[in-house]
Amino acid sequence: MMVPTTTIDTNNILFICGGAFPELERIIKDRLTKNNSIGFGAELYDAESKTEGELLSKVTIDDLRSFGMIPEFLGRLPVVVTLDSLSEEFLVRILTEPKNAIVKQYQKLFAMDEVKLSFEEEALRVIARRALEKKTGARALRAVLEEFMQDIMYEIPKDPNIGEVVITADYLENKGAPKISFRGI
Repeated sequence: MMVPTTTIDTNNILFICGGAFPELERIIKDRLTKNNSIGFGAELYDAESKTEGELLSKVTIDDLRSFGMIPEFLGRLPVVVTLDSLSEEFLVRILTEPKNAIVKQYQKLFAMDEVKLSFEEEALRVIARRALEKKTGARALRAVLEEFMQDIMYEIPKDPNIGEVVITADYLENKGAPKISFRGI
């Protein structure tokens, strides 16, 4: 069965594609070290000493093709730029500031059970650091947070006396438990 298609004039449409590209730095590093020349006046690249951001700034269409993108797709992207990786500070802001932030979502879920949920500032930083280790940008925030919140989400509804839960850095580093306050105490 054929699916009906629609033709769209893309003359005045700007397409922006983005994402995390794990291992792209390795492809760039291989290209830069392979092109090292020998002799007087040779331009040498010390790819080992370059930071991740410096390497990504040297990305080419050929690197993206080596990464696995097809030439038909790359031909439609005339400009390639790189963005700096998110810092720990930005990841903490992503956790808390947007209208539909992950922390706010959990707080609403807990509010359904009439429990107040809060996070210590250092706990948010621990979550951000763990997300940075995964090297997949802000996507890792939810995975890291769910890893720790899953047990709490199952335990809280069982005890109607729990009034408040504070997620601590010690809990996230497996050195302690979250702070739990009971109603009327």
